[in-house]
Amino acid sequence: MRRVIVRRSSVHGKGVFAIHPLSAGERVLEYKGEITSWRTAVRRHQREGVEGHTFLFRLSDGRVIDGSRSGNSARWLNHACAPNCETVEHDGRIFIHTLRPIGAGEELFILRGTDDPLDEDVRAQYTCRCAAADCRHSMLADAA
Repeated sequence: MRRVIVRRSSVHGKGVFAIHPLSAGERVLEYKGEITSWRTAVRRHQREGVEGHTFLFRLSDGRVIDGSRSGNSARWLNHACAPNCETVEHDGRIFIHTLRPIGAGEELFILRGTDDPLDEDVRAQYTCRCAAADCRHSMLADAA
């Protein structure tokens, strides 16, 4: 049974939404895509990337899951400074788990971050729009 759907988000572009209520601690999705080197993924993203979106997910071993290549709906998870989901890495795979109960129709959020050096024009593309009370106004790790 499908538990999530991708649709337009009021936070940013597309988002992932619960179709049915989800329990706290539930594994909802796996972040899928081509596993490649960081260098290859960044080069592709610069050449083909969608402005304001990043479909790259860094693994602890330095490789990257490039959700723009053979990715699934998890690539549309938006960032929030107070997320309702977390990412868990296991054997080179990334899984999305709920942090609390999530109601039907509610958007799923993760804490995204990138700490890569970026110029100011590119940094502006990573503005956070989550509107949380403690919003840091950026998806970048160095903004915290």
